[in-house]
Amino acid sequence: MTLEGKRIGFGITGSHCTYDQVFPQLERLMKEKAEVVPIVTYTVRSTDTKFGKAEDHIEKIESITGKRVISTMPEAEPLGPKEPLDCMVIAPLTGNSMSKFANALTDSPVLMAAKATMRNGKPVVLGISTNDALGLNGVNLMRLMASKYIYFIPYGQDDPFKKPNSLVAHMDLLADTIESALLFEQIQPVIIPYQNNDGKD
Repeated sequence: MTLEGKRIGFGITGSHCTYDQVFPQLERLMKEKAEVVPIVTYTVRSTDTKFGKAEDHIEKIESITGKRVISTMPEAEPLGPKEPLDCMVIAPLTGNSMSKFANALTDSPVLMAAKATMRNGKPVVLGISTNDALGLNGVNLMRLMASKYIYFIPYGQDDPFKKPNSLVAHMDLLADTIESALLFEQIQPVIIPYQNNDGKD
């Protein structure tokens, strides 16, 4: 399947350390000629961290997609019936946003867009990045994995000894996951070894 012409919402939440893995995937979607609609949480819009300033992240997202980011609830609301998406991506998805999504809380533009997409019977692709996926948030992860219209970018433990509850998606599999999700199929396997930066599993 080609992603050319597909209207893909791309939600970004506040896992700032993961942006360097996510932005190249935005670029890949653009190269595949998808129409990418960028959506960010309030944290992404306003929080400066050691990983960069909020305004720089927003500028980069807009320069890649050629679109102004959606960053308010009123801006996100039309992504329901009025301006529907073919697929909604949230990557990275923090544990905080994951717990809210799993419990039907809609308090950010990204979650509003995801809810609207599910309401339209279209797929939502999640790329998790959380230190608590195998902790208290595990029940939320499993709830989402068992939910209709929700598909996961394959993930694994990024540091099983120092952070045994942490799971991070393999963001380089994002486009492949979208292609499968558009066919309402979950790419397999979902749980795979995570390659560390030092080249060791």
